[in-house]
Amino acid sequence: MKGRWGKYLLGGLMVAVLAGCSSKPTDRGQQYKDGHLDQSLELVNQPNARGVPVNAKDYSDQLMEIKYASPSLFNRNNTTFQAVQSWMASGADTRTLNQYGLSAYQMEGVDSYGNVQFTGYYTPVLQARYTQQGEFRYPLYRMPPKGKGRLPDRAGIYSGALDDRYIVAYTNSLMDNFMMEVQGSGYVDYGNGQPLVFFGYGGKNGHAYRSIGKVLIDRGEVAKADMSMQAIRQWADTHSAAEVRELLEQNPSFVFFRPEAFAPVRGASAVPLVAKASVASDRSLIPAGTTLLAEVPLLDNKGKFTGKYEMRLMVALDVGGAIKGQHFDMYQGIGPDAGHSAGFYNHYGRVWVLKGANVNAPLFTSQNGSASGGSLLVTR
Repeated sequence: MKGRWGKYLLGGLMVAVLAGCSSKPTDRGQQYKDGHLDQSLELVNQPNARGVPVNAKDYSDQLMEIKYASPSLFNRNNTTFQAVQSWMASGADTRTLNQYGLSAYQMEGVDSYGNVQFTGYYTPVLQARYTQQGEFRYPLYRMPPKGKGRLPDRAGIYSGALDDRYIVAYTNSLMDNFMMEVQGSGYVDYGNGQPLVFFGYGGKNGHAYRSIGKVLIDRGEVAKADMSMQAIRQWADTHSAAEVRELLEQNPSFVFFRPEAFAPVRGASAVPLVAKASVASDRSLIPAGTTLLAEVPLLDNKGKFTGKYEMRLMVALDVGGAIKGQHFDMYQGIGPDAGHSAGFYNHYGRVWVLKGANVNAPLFTSQNGSASGGSLLVTR
């Protein structure tokens, strides 16, 4: 994406921080063996799903956000939206989808047995001040002019290589600053009683991204099986400020922000996002506005798969360079609770693409690059 929507190429850096977690461990819900699926999206008569969607209101709220923020996107998908709402009002029995003019295309998953990868992202809230004071000594920067030369790397910026006039806030945590970079945006509370200020993505310094999660794994500091956002934070909490800075400096890439007053959290489709009713997708496979019926794995408070799922309806409204193929990044919401959930997600569930009558069947690009119908990790 270019311009203001470039920030959404960064939200999924969360999965990059969890480097090495792209395998399919059985304790993360990788257990569907219903039969081999030969195509990326395969038309099925009835989804073999359990239960009914638990988030009918959130889905409806997300549709209203689409209607007001992007009428063209809403109109292109309105046949499906109306059919899904009628189906929900009738009790949302997956055996009756075709009675409402809905076709379901099951996604083949990362293993061709229906195991679709789910990760999570969220919008953090940082405490900050306009001037450096006390514990508030870690600057957030707006994008400086690039000029003819290359912008400094992270280590250089931490050492003061940028002019102070580009500082837009001082926070009380270098790690929190980094985590907001990972998400690509966030809210800042200046502690003055005024509304939170949205810090949108403002650009990058142009240096290559390196996963600090992988650095910790390679150093033997955190086991690969235990890697998560929480594991990184726990490591930081038990090490000195100098050690935390040294770790973060292993990633030369740096993100700048643009303060925006009274701005909601929007996805790449310019639509405000409703938590757990919107996802980032690979648009070559799942276009913006696509409705998904998903069995989402339920996790316990420690991020372990409980063996249970809940059915959710979600809309594809965001993108990410790390979100490729049979993989969705679920938006978890705003604040620490959302961050707690998002930091653990790297699990597997089943997904069906829902299409209303007279809506074109999904068109996807196969692994060999040819177009066909019906059919962590890197940075966003």
